[in-house]
Amino acid sequence: MQWTDRIRQVKIYLVIAAVIIAVASLVVSHFLTRDLKLEEQKRMETWAQALHAFNEADENTDLSLVLSVIEGNTTIPVIVLSADGEVMDYRNLKIRAKTAADTLAYVSRVGERLRQRGNTIKINIAEGKSYQLVCYDESTMLKRLSYYPYVQLGVVLIFVVIAIFALLTSKRAEQNKVWVGLSKETAHQLGTPISSLMAWTEILKENYPDDDLIPEMDKDVKRLQLIADRFSKIGSLPEPVPSSLNEVMDHVISYMDRRTSQKVKMIKDLPDHDVTVRLNASLFEWVIENLSKNAVDAMGGESGTITLHVEETPEKAIVEVTDTGKGIRKKDIGHVFTPGFTTKKRGWGLGLSLAKRIVEEYHKGRIFVKSSEVGKGTTFRIELRK
Repeated sequence: MQWTDRIRQVKIYLVIAAVIIAVASLVVSHFLTRDLKLEEQKRMETWAQALHAFNEADENTDLSLVLSVIEGNTTIPVIVLSADGEVMDYRNLKIRAKTAADTLAYVSRVGERLRQRGNTIKINIAEGKSYQLVCYDESTMLKRLSYYPYVQLGVVLIFVVIAIFALLTSKRAEQNKVWVGLSKETAHQLGTPISSLMAWTEILKENYPDDDLIPEMDKDVKRLQLIADRFSKIGSLPEPVPSSLNEVMDHVISYMDRRTSQKVKMIKDLPDHDVTVRLNASLFEWVIENLSKNAVDAMGGESGTITLHVEETPEKAIVEVTDTGKGIRKKDIGHVFTPGFTTKKRGWGLGLSLAKRIVEEYHKGRIFVKSSEVGKGTTFRIELRK
């Protein structure tokens, strides 16, 4: 147990380390994006100065450096607007317009949007009597880098969720191993006294052959042996084999009849022919017993009936357990198969959840509340593929 705790701690530390690395990466990405944005802003200021020098140049001015700066901008989208908002020049824009008029209109809209965002540099011309606005946008690379931290954050969140799920699953698997080991050990410990009881029962049969109670004792001892056998098989995948549903129902009714109040009447509603389905008879019998015991509890010591109904179609066999008990409230119907849920004063609330697991995982069937009405009773329905 100590070793598994240490492994779990290592996993938790790894998740924490991964989160710290991811957060550090996000911080670095943020500062990198900010620095690139400032760098592009400085480049545009230099570009605007070069454009201003070009506008103020005369025939004696060497424009080679100025033109090199202006032509060197191949990544940052830029639009030059006049004081009246007229488009003077533009670069590095992705334009899909088909006509020159459409192109101009598109560039004008983009320039106005950039101006409203404040991405502008003012250039005074004609000795300050007029001006031009250099409107610029972020480069494609900078936009991608701006989105990258959010994408990275999403990936980190997905990783954390998966890691937490893996840790919880691992913990649940370890708990299951503990329960399986405990169940097998319980079955092993029960084996010796049960064998002894079986031997004593045989002696009693020989000494008191006419005693009516001894056969009942024998049935109870065999019942204990069956329960121990079920415990020993926990954790092992049961292999369904062709079995008779009629026999399963007969066994349940025979067992429940002698162990419930005379006020509760067990009604058997089975087809005339044998209904054969692939199942693990021992486990499935326990499911029907559990539903029947819950039905008895639902009657609260009052008179009532429990009906075990079996029918079949070409595709499936159907089992229904109907009682005339207190029923289930509508708000509770969706939770009856949840582990730990119970409306009884005592009990662990595991019976129905285990029954659901046996039916759905081991027998590939369905179990659900077909109907329930407070004060009138409940019907549980099980559907098994043939």
